[in-house]
Amino acid sequence: MERHTSEPSKWGQRLTRMDFTVTRENGRWKVVSKSATMLNTNTVVEDPAVLAAVRGQHTKTVTYVNTVVAQSSEELSAAESRYKDTPILDFINHVQTEVVTKALAGTAYAGLPVLSIAAPFSRTAIFPQGDVRIRDVAGLYVYDNTLEAVVLSGAEVKAYLEYSAKYFRTFAVGDTVDPATISDPLVPDYNYDVISGVDYDIDISKPVGQRIIRLVMPGTGTPVAADAQFVIAVNNYRRSGGGNFPGVVKTQVYNQQQEIRQLLIDWAQAKGVINPADFFVPNWKLVREGVSVF
Repeated sequence: MERHTSEPSKWGQRLTRMDFTVTRENGRWKVVSKSATMLNTNTVVEDPAVLAAVRGQHTKTVTYVNTVVAQSSEELSAAESRYKDTPILDFINHVQTEVVTKALAGTAYAGLPVLSIAAPFSRTAIFPQGDVRIRDVAGLYVYDNTLEAVVLSGAEVKAYLEYSAKYFRTFAVGDTVDPATISDPLVPDYNYDVISGVDYDIDISKPVGQRIIRLVMPGTGTPVAADAQFVIAVNNYRRSGGGNFPGVVKTQVYNQQQEIRQLLIDWAQAKGVINPADFFVPNWKLVREGVSVF
């Protein structure tokens, strides 16, 4: 039996029209020809009947996403999060670390350092100074991922970072580094991760697999031991193998099926203020032969 599937896009942006020509032979239908066409929904005039049917839900949704959850002490942008440590990505890691640390209190894992992993999903996400709304948080964390945690060794953390660092193209010392072309076009932004809870440097003049030239415990300069143990806060997509990152496809020590985006909203509402002074800890940078790129 032939099966045909289509995944045109997200959020109703596209539709797929699938056409089949069939004929009846020996009491069964047979496909003679087939074709598919991508349709852009923004090229079609809205159907008044459909608009009327969903108007109530649409109004409720717009009201919800415009709900103010906190005040930001300054504008926080994700524009540079791929190649610089930024407060807005640290916000995600801070919340994830807090949630996992609290959940593991009193367990056998309570004494382990908690690291956190986040990806720069959006280059355009911004928390404006002043009112931060649900739509702003959703713009930063665009996926419906849930939070999980696993235990990794120091060697596994380094291997994970080496894999993530393949996101960057190689730039010899002296070469011009343009943020617009800094990444490998075959690696999407969502498959580049940063980790909080350890300090590290990524040398983009080195070959892939040899780029993590400094990996130390935070603020100490003490190298992370290969056999050290860490709890890693990570989203369910990554933990289940999304992106093929090494080491994290293993049994969880934390998994309460909590949506990360909602955890960010809950934290913001509870605090009332989003201030980088409460969570921004610069802990990684791009270098070439020990010299910062930015």
